[in-house]
Amino acid sequence: MLAAQIRTQGFACDKALGATRDKKRSQPDRAVWVLKCSNATYRVTRAPDMAAKVEPLP
Repeated sequence: MLAAQIRTQGFACDKALGATRDKKRSQPDRAVWVLKCSNATYRVTRAPDMAAKVEPLP
């Protein structure tokens, strides 16, 4: 689901390998995930009724 969402926002994720929740950065109304794709890794912040904030990670 996260991979599909970031693709619609213009980010490349050829094959999603997995996602883990970042408990330190998450808040009750804002979930933060680290999404690993075959070609990149992203930090994805999701909030209700908003587009996801996507940050490429090294």
